[in-house]
Amino acid sequence: MGNICIILNPTAGGVDDLDVVMAQLRRLPEAEIRLTGRRGSAARFARTALRKGREIIIAAGGDGTLNEVINGIGENLGEARVGLIPLGTGNDFARTIEVPTDLATAIDLIVAGETRPVDLVRVTSDEVRYFVNVSAGGFSGLVDEKLTPKMKKTWGPLAYLRGAAAALSELRAYRTTLAFDNSESLMLDLYNVVVANGRYVGGGTLIAPEASIDDGLLDVVLIPKRSAPELALLAAQVAMGTHLSSGAIVFRRAAQLTVNSKPGMWFNVDGELVGNEPARFEILPRALRFIAPKQ
Repeated sequence: MGNICIILNPTAGGVDDLDVVMAQLRRLPEAEIRLTGRRGSAARFARTALRKGREIIIAAGGDGTLNEVINGIGENLGEARVGLIPLGTGNDFARTIEVPTDLATAIDLIVAGETRPVDLVRVTSDEVRYFVNVSAGGFSGLVDEKLTPKMKKTWGPLAYLRGAAAALSELRAYRTTLAFDNSESLMLDLYNVVVANGRYVGGGTLIAPEASIDDGLLDVVLIPKRSAPELALLAAQVAMGTHLSSGAIVFRRAAQLTVNSKPGMWFNVDGELVGNEPARFEILPRALRFIAPKQ
């Protein structure tokens, strides 16, 4: 089991006592533990671990820590395996891949060493980034201003859709052209584009109920310009996981997707923003070997 690098975010939401977490992590024999200190350090540690020939690189933190580690690795995984110890507040990718959030059980899983292939998504905009879970583009800041604490508490991860209804008079739809697999093309007035490899966002919202992390396809959920009542209804449908059959969205699957919009749409990629230039999403099929429970 040697030759492990653990990249730990000591400020992750699930870290109540750092000493306790460190003591548990030391159950992994001869593991090098690197503590992240600022933005970008997890990616840098992952690149260094690859250069050192580490066989297992573990992200210990939330979805943001995992995203940084994935971007440090990119397409250069080589013989290394990737592991996850979910210590965040959302842990959305852990839900999809069924990695337990209990620290001791997650460590047992790494000791067992079972892996499964996982698709990696490359998104090219003003820069190249990678993700394994979900990217979303569209309205954000204007909607956040409309969210009250009560709305956030009541609606949780769905609050942004309720906020969109509240901000509707000020929202501007994005005139968007989408090209799928260099074949089908759509032009729509959209509020949001969701590009999913995993199933969950926002701490458990099932945004892509049928997504598979090893099928070589993106699940694309498009939210066209709608009225306030329609957006409120859509929020409820997303809560129940029934929105794919709703006439209020457009759903597609593709291995490649190009998004052009006016105004330019910013995309949140597993918690990190990428620029509002045209964005191209490409699946790299089964590019990662991820430590996970047996299927």
